[in-house]
Order: sequence, then C-alpha cells, then structure tokens
Amino acid sequence: MQPKILLADDHSMIRRGLRASFKFELGYTDVAEVASCNELMKELKSKEYTHLILDINLSDGSSLEVLPNVRLLYPDLRIAMLSMQPSAIYAKVLKQYGDMYFINKAALEEDTTRLLKQFLSNEPPPEDIDRNDDSNPFTHFTMRELEILHYLLKGFKTSEIAAELGLRKNTISTVKSRIFEKTKTRNLLELTELATLLNVRFH
Repeated sequence: MQPKILLADDHSMIRRGLRASFKFELGYTDVAEVASCNELMKELKSKEYTHLILDINLSDGSSLEVLPNVRLLYPDLRIAMLSMQPSAIYAKVLKQYGDMYFINKAALEEDTTRLLKQFLSNEPPPEDIDRNDDSNPFTHFTMRELEILHYLLKGFKTSEIAAELGLRKNTISTVKSRIFEKTKTRNLLELTELATLLNVRFH
C-alpha cells in the first residue's frame, strides 16, 4: 500500500519541491499539504495519514507546541522533522516521541532523497540524531525551553509569548532565566548572537 503523506511547512516552495521528489524520484503521489499548526490538526483529523513531514516552524507558531498532541492522538503515524537547525539541538526532545527522522533543509539533495526514501519505507532512523554536542548549550534544552526560545529569537516580548502559549508571564520569565543560565548569556542580544554563531535560527 502506498504511503499517505502529509507535508506541514509554511514555505510553499519547500512543499512544492518535496512533492516533486515524491512523485518523480520516489513514485509517491498521495500527498497533501498544510502551512500551519491549526491546519495540521484539522487535516490529521479529516484523513488517515501514514507519514507526516513536519517543519519546526509553521505560520502560526512552532510545531513543537502541537507535537505532543499529534503523537498522543496518532501513535502509529510516522513523523519526520524538517528544519534548518542542527539535528543535535532536537535530539533529546525528539527521542521522547519514539523513532523520529530528522531532515535538514540544508542537506545535499541526494542525502535528502535518501532519507525520505528510508523514512517512507519505514526503515529505522539513523542513529546520529542521538548524538548531542556537549559544547552546544542548545542541545540540552527541554521542549518548553525550545518553544520559548523560538519566540525570543523572533523578537516576541514576555507578555506576547505568554499569550501565544497560554501561559502566565511569570512562567515565561522563569523559563527565560533558565535559558540565559544554560547559555551563559546575560540578555537577549547575547542570546541572539550565540544562537547565530551556532546556526540556531527561527524564521
């Protein structure tokens, strides 16, 4: 049976490129697209999918916010995370959700095609996603810290992050303090500079 694939990415060119790879290089045609977390949850409810390719950043927020619900509601769904970030940053977080692939948008085309083929063939993911880089403080972040980091690096204020995540402002402030402590930075400027240096960017 051919996989039923759902692409969740806020960039139409990325979705178009992946669809072309599926059709012309891998022979898969049952593919749907969404651009936001809200659309993602609606589409998963409307149809039974076998494979989800999920960008970290969607048009209405970070997919890390909905990933726990996706895994809870659809335990048999195969998931591959798609991002420009180094895989080690998400290694600890993704490991909580079982065997998940990580596909870097900056990878060579042949490497991306190879990983997609393995993913859609239900092969186990490569083990290199589990290798944390101890010199990179972002690899030790929790899911919540990564969520809030996403908004901090996009310039959101504490009150705005609280509203987006449905949390209290003092909760956001506590997590921000933990982020500064883990990264040994004193303010948002230093945090942003460190993130840029280590290729951690949220678009």
